[in-house]
Amino acid sequence: MLYDIPAPAKLNLFLHVTGRRADGYHLLQTVFRFIDLNDRLDIDVRPDSLICRETDLSGVPHDEDLVVRAARALQRHTGCTLGAQINVRKSIPSGGGLGGGSSDAASVLIALNRLWKTGLSRTALMQIGLELGADVPVFVFGQNAFAQGIGENLQAIDLPKRAYIVIQPAQQVPTLGVFQDPDLTRNTDPVKIMDFSGMMSGTARLFDRQHNDLQAVVLKRYPVVRQAFDWCGSAGLDVRMTGSGACLFAEFSQMSDADLAHQKMLVKMHADSELLNLNVSRVDVPHEGVSRFIQSVSVCDGLQEHPLRNWIES
Repeated sequence: MLYDIPAPAKLNLFLHVTGRRADGYHLLQTVFRFIDLNDRLDIDVRPDSLICRETDLSGVPHDEDLVVRAARALQRHTGCTLGAQINVRKSIPSGGGLGGGSSDAASVLIALNRLWKTGLSRTALMQIGLELGADVPVFVFGQNAFAQGIGENLQAIDLPKRAYIVIQPAQQVPTLGVFQDPDLTRNTDPVKIMDFSGMMSGTARLFDRQHNDLQAVVLKRYPVVRQAFDWCGSAGLDVRMTGSGACLFAEFSQMSDADLAHQKMLVKMHADSELLNLNVSRVDVPHEGVSRFIQSVSVCDGLQEHPLRNWIES
């Protein structure tokens, strides 16, 4: 048994759509960064072959959950006859572009490879992960990475120490609809991999020099995300969307800067909510202020590697 297994979230520091394959998959370039916002998993080995998810996750049927599918995929590829009892404690928002489901699946693959003693290499686990979703391999890869292709072509990179404020809008964004939008930019010029270890000071930041091609589509299609984005701008935060949304993030050179910006956000949230409530109370309409469009705010450290990286021998 293994308890309190971390499954960290990721940020896409930028995301460019550079083309589209004949099979409909989009070609991407992005940089994945792990952050210390984690789901937590508990896994017990079963003597039978059953895979059971203990947690009831709203809107995610048992057999469709990536953690269940990951465990069954590992059984299928290795012939293992053992089973697993899996409990998931969610902290990463669903439908937010933070990779929570993919990260959970990767942590299940890594943990069960150890518990079941299946002995698969990192490369083999990454191949299984790719069958589950394009974001799963990077979590098995275990290092911050420059990614190309559909997200499976990974190259480890050194990233400078950074802190982040992550904003969860009060709206989920289905990935499929974003990629199908006719207004999506699909021909961004490819960039070359950079050595990010030198970007430690001044304005020479990746955040300043790149963008997310999906952001404009999401802001157009999802008004609550747009409200959250605009409010962050009014609060002095330079935010960008991660993945296909809906979560937004701002980057800071150090944690103390992120903490200070967070405190200023909370003050403004309270003031703006009071003002909004005051304005709508004149027409007797219930209102929840800024929480109408911002569900949560987290302050996170950027990680240098996945916390389970050393659980795989090769």
